[in-house]
This record gives sequence, structure tokens and C-alpha cells, in this order.
Amino acid sequence: MAQPDNKKFFENLTGAGKAIAVLTSGGDAQGMNAAVRAVVRMGIYVGAKVYFVHEGYQGMVDGGDNIKEANWESVSSMLQVGGTVIGSARCKDFRTHEGRLKAAHNLVKRGITNLCVIGGDGSLTGANLFREEWSGLLAELVQQDLIDEEAAQKYSALHIVGMVGSIDNDFCGTDMTIGTDSALHRIIEVVDAIMTTAQSHQRTFVLEVMGRHCGYLALVSALACGADWVLIPEMPPEDGWEEKMCQKLSATRSRGSRLNIIIVAEGAIDRHGKAITSSIVKDLVVRCLGFDTRVTILGHVQRGGTPSAFDRILASRMGVEAVLALLETTANTPACVVSLCGNQSVRLPLMECVQMTQQVQKAMDEKKFEEAVRLRGRSFENNLRTYKLLAHRKPESELPQSNYNVAVLNVGAPAAGMNAAVRSAVRVGISEGHKMFAVSDGFEGFYKGQIKEVKWADVGGWTGQGGSLLGTKRTLPAKYIEKIAEQMRKYNINALLVIGGFEAYLGIMELLAARGIYEELCVPMVMVPATVSNNVPGSDLSIGADTALNAITDTCDRIKQSASGTKHRVFIIETMGGYCGYLASVGGLAAGADAAYIYEEPFDIRDLQSNVEHLTEKMKTSIQRGLILRNENSNENYTTDFIYQLYSEEGRGVFDCRKNVLGHMQQGGAPSPFDRNFGTKIAAKAMQWITKKLNESYRQGRVFANTEDSACLLGMRRRAMVFQPVVQLKDETDFVHRIPKEQWWLKLRPLMKILAKYKTSYDVSDSGQLEHVALNQPREFEATAAI
Repeated sequence: MAQPDNKKFFENLTGAGKAIAVLTSGGDAQGMNAAVRAVVRMGIYVGAKVYFVHEGYQGMVDGGDNIKEANWESVSSMLQVGGTVIGSARCKDFRTHEGRLKAAHNLVKRGITNLCVIGGDGSLTGANLFREEWSGLLAELVQQDLIDEEAAQKYSALHIVGMVGSIDNDFCGTDMTIGTDSALHRIIEVVDAIMTTAQSHQRTFVLEVMGRHCGYLALVSALACGADWVLIPEMPPEDGWEEKMCQKLSATRSRGSRLNIIIVAEGAIDRHGKAITSSIVKDLVVRCLGFDTRVTILGHVQRGGTPSAFDRILASRMGVEAVLALLETTANTPACVVSLCGNQSVRLPLMECVQMTQQVQKAMDEKKFEEAVRLRGRSFENNLRTYKLLAHRKPESELPQSNYNVAVLNVGAPAAGMNAAVRSAVRVGISEGHKMFAVSDGFEGFYKGQIKEVKWADVGGWTGQGGSLLGTKRTLPAKYIEKIAEQMRKYNINALLVIGGFEAYLGIMELLAARGIYEELCVPMVMVPATVSNNVPGSDLSIGADTALNAITDTCDRIKQSASGTKHRVFIIETMGGYCGYLASVGGLAAGADAAYIYEEPFDIRDLQSNVEHLTEKMKTSIQRGLILRNENSNENYTTDFIYQLYSEEGRGVFDCRKNVLGHMQQGGAPSPFDRNFGTKIAAKAMQWITKKLNESYRQGRVFANTEDSACLLGMRRRAMVFQPVVQLKDETDFVHRIPKEQWWLKLRPLMKILAKYKTSYDVSDSGQLEHVALNQPREFEATAAI
């Protein structure tokens, strides 16, 4: 098939004759192994030699068996392993000139001039210094007769690409570093467990999390669990915070809560630079309030365990992008770091990012705390602003009096994170002076009048709850428009916030169409996408999709592990999603699948036969397990049973088969940290938009909004959050199959095929542009998205 002229494909890039070394340095982080796997397999795929450097820079200095050539099977079964299997070490030797000279000699001996470094800002700064000194180091090696002039000429330039592996998310220029999401999973698992015991005994718990110089983990986990108080190094509390905190804890208890959660970053300080430790906070609570208080220090638990789906996908994408960056470098290309911006991979000059990161610490040292928060980036700023808005209730006397009534409802199937979105919407609405109403059971409950006012305390503890506490139904409003209009008149509803999936999208359209008949529907309406299928037009991501991906990934890990020690086995796994192949494709990338069958990419019997042959070849190596994912509606004839029977028959004598239908377990469970925060932030933004629209459309004593832009969907598009009139999304929608006509994640499918050793085309049109850190700062809303 001819490739379109306007696209750039990586087949034009070749790694033949190149040698790439990959190393992990500094503190370990979950997902590093996924990055190593991606670098090795992509490197081999393009024809390069790839080497492991064991034990970080120490291994590079020591040489010998620490630098080993990798093959395809070297990185099998490491995707789901935490930490780094090639080892990491802090290295004093590499900080010396002599150490770097030894390292250069060890690389040149093997013809390595491309270095992929996975670590924090210290590791990446060291790599850049090594690159700057390279020509001088080679000259010294020639003088000492350790290498000849020909070798010095041949290996005259060292190319560096960095990936940031750090659980603290303390590196400027990227929305998320490898390991951060997994660390948040560990923290939230602990917080959820602690909340149950704290409730039983009416206790206060002080949790200390990692973050010596960066409060990201503390701040985001506080946002994700609805903590009463959080202490971080970037924004120390005002003088007199002790009294304010105790008042807040006391007020929470007086409203009927049986527990308090306080989260402290290990580097928390007060305005004068004095450390605020978890034990200081505990003693304060006991002394002032007499509450039964316990301290839990999470420590290295946060670094351990299996990487989350987010970290596996992030690391796999970064690893592939790093190899592409190395293939495209010239002698004049500055060292770059591959990072995440929104849901896109970008390349940024390494030292620009390092300098920006160092500026944050400088601002904190100079007690310019607002500046430190700003330098951390829009995402950090927005997290802090949203936390303050939701955690600290203003006294009634300080609230603006708007006299507007806003209704919130869930529509469609339940999705983890819906409750976090409802809590956020209710509390932001109350803070803006509105009366908030909750509608039970979607549009069905709406026309039946199941509407009641909700107060601040009514949504306490909702963030960590799965499903939909309001109740949700798939019923569409068209048949009941008259009754819905009547209820809107009865309760004087001035605006609607609808949280849901494709039914919510259709529902908003039906309400919009009826505006000409019913004036009650001429109010601002906004939809926030929440569905595990991730099939809503106008948004790259939906609330609930990340939790479902983690459920799929965890189950695939267990299923694959069940075959360890047995004969060769292939698993066929069916995922949800309707006609949308997002869960099968992205879940396949996270779980290391060999193939994922989806509706959007038609397949026939020849493709199935080719996959069977591919697996047969694979089973002749040391690899013993195969994984195939199938979206539930990928093909009406090639069912899961059919594929299972075909593989069983064709693989007879080589491998046996098992099948598993994951079903509704993908919709259940506690929401992931990502879904809690995504739901919280997107709903807060939606409520702020509603307030703005209400003020714009209030005239002659009432709200009247009937323009296209008064009924919007708030979605994440590439790098930003965007409000889009639902009318304008019609042309982007395949209504028959309930999917968007164009889906960004289809670009990720070739990655899964490449990492499973299939020959394929990979569009790299978006790659290759070296951007600048400054360009990433002024976005209206930093959209941190998975994948």
C-alpha cells in the first residue's frame, strides 16, 4: 500500500551499524523495565546493536561483563516487573574525570556512541557533561595509546537521549515522569486501607510520603483521597497554620466524619525553612485536640510493586521515541529528553529542563514559594488550586450569593471516577455560591423527579468510591422531554452538568434539539466524558478508562503467571469497549500482547493464520507464553470462541490455548489515582465554565442560553482541555457504531506490533521536533493524560 506523501514513516530511518547502550541510574522507579524493553526491541527492530549497561554509571566505569549485548528474548517477561532488572547505583567514580575516561574507553571498545539514560535530573546532567567532554576524553585515550586515531574519528560524537525515571515527578518539562503513577497507586492503596481502620476507631492518621524537594506525590494523593490537610515543600503553610489545621480537623469531626487524614511530604517545611515532620503534626493534634492519632511512614513501599498501566504505556512510548531520536541525531543535535505533554511524546533540550528544575529549588531556597509553584508547571499549579478549593470550605458569609440552581447527573454505564467528579462539581458549585442538586438514576430519575439538594458534607469520602453513588441509567431523554422540562421548572434548574458516556452525549443533543419547544432547556449544559470504553467524540480520554486498563493489565499479568512452569500456552482474552478498540489496543500495549483484534482495524482469516504462525515461531525460542486480546465487537463472525478454537487447532503440538472473558470486572473496583484526579479536575473546570455562562446568559431576571456554545462537551484534546459545542461534534461521530471517526490511540497500535516482533509501518509525523521548555508553560490548563 502506498504511503501518503504528507506522512513520515520510521522505515526511512535505519539503525544499521549503530550501537545503542541503555542504562538506569539513580533511584529506581516502576516502569523503568518497560522503557528498557522498548529501547532494546525498537533498537534491534531498526537494525542497531543494543547493549545493557548493568548497575548504571558504575557499570559503565567498571566495564567487563557489566556491558552486555542484549537480544530480543533478554527483555521477555520484564514489562510487569517493578524496579530495574539491569540494576541502578549511585556512582561517585563517574563524577570524577578519571571515571568518565574509563567509561568512554569501555564504550569505544564496543563501538557505542548512542546512550539512552533513564534516571533523574542528576543522572541526566551527568550524561550531558559526559557528552560535552567526549571529544576531549577520546583525545586523552589516543594520547595514552588506549585507542587509535581511526577509532577516535569513527566514534567522534556521543549522542544522548534521556528519559526521566523518578517517582517524585520533580522534573520540569514533562507532565509525568516514569514511576510517578505507580507510586500514587501504592499511596492510594495504603490510604484506602487506612481509612477503613481509622473510621472504626475515630482516629486521625498522619501519612508521610516521599518527596524531599517536590510535593507532587503528597499533593496529588491528598487530592485523590480528599485529605483534610496537606503539607508540601513548595508551598509552606502561613504562620499560625497549627491553629487553622486543628480548627479544620475539628470542624470535619463536628459534621459527622469519623476520621481525619493529613498527608505530609518528607520535605515539608514552614515559612521559615524549619522542617515539619509527621511526628510534629501528630504531637500537635494530640496536644490541641486530644484525638487518637497515628503516624504511618510509607517509605520505600512507594518505589516497589508492579508498574501501573499508565507507567508501562508511558515508558514503552518513551523508549520507542528515544530510539527514533537517536536515529535522527547529528553531531550538532543537543542532548534531548523525551517527555510527555498532554498525551503526546515530545523532545525537549535536556539542559533547558535541568536548568528549569534547578530554578524551582533556587526559588524555594530564596523563599519565593509562589514562584516555585509556578515553575513546577501548570499541572502542579492547577492541582494545588483545585485542592484548596475542595478541601477548605469557606464560611457561608464569605460565599458569593448567585441564586443559581445547578443539577448534576450521571448517565450511561458506571465508570470509576464518576463519584470524584460529582464531589468536585458539588463543592466547586457551592464555593461559587450556587445551590447544587443531585439527580438520581440519570434522565430516568430526572423525569421522575428524583432530585434533591446536596450540601458540602454530603459528598465527603466520595473520591475513593467506585461505580456511581448517584445511580446511573442508559435511558435517553427524548421520550420524556416534557416531564424533564417540568422538573426543571419545578426546581428552577439554571444549568446542567452531565457526567457519562455516549448516552450522555446523545442525551445533551436531544435536550438541545428540544430547546425550540421548551424554554426551560435554554440553560447552559456541559458534559464531562466518563466511560470505560473511551468512545466519546471530542475527548482523547474519559473518566474510568484508566481504572479499566489497570484491571485488564493486572488480570493479564495473573493469567500469564498462571502458565509459568507449564508447557507453551497462548491466552485469548476478551475485553469490553463496544465497537471501540481502545481497551484492547492500549491494554495490549500495557500487558505485552502479541496481537489485539479490534473493529477499527478489519482483519480476516489470513491475518489470524499469520498470527498463529508468528506465535509458533515465537514458541521455538525461550518465550513460553502468548497473549491475544480481542475487543468484544471486533468482528461478528470471528468470535472469541472461534479464535480460541482456531488457535487450538492450528497450534496443536506447539502450544495449547486458554480463553478468558473479563466482563464487568473492568467496570468495578476503586478508581485509580489518575481517574480520581482527572474526574476531580475536569469537573471543577466544568463548574467554573457553568458559572461564567450563567453570568453571561442572565438577563431580565432569568437565565436564557440558546446559542450553540451554551451546550458543550469538555474534553482533552492532544495537549489541552477544550470546551466544544456538541453540535460541532456531530460530523466527527460514527453514530451507528458509537465511536469517534478519528481516534488518536490507533497510532499506538504499531508500537504493540513492533514490540511483539511484527514488521509494520509506524507513522512518526509527530516526532522529531525539538521543542523548548518555555513553550510548554503558558497553556491555559495542563492536561496530564495517560496515554
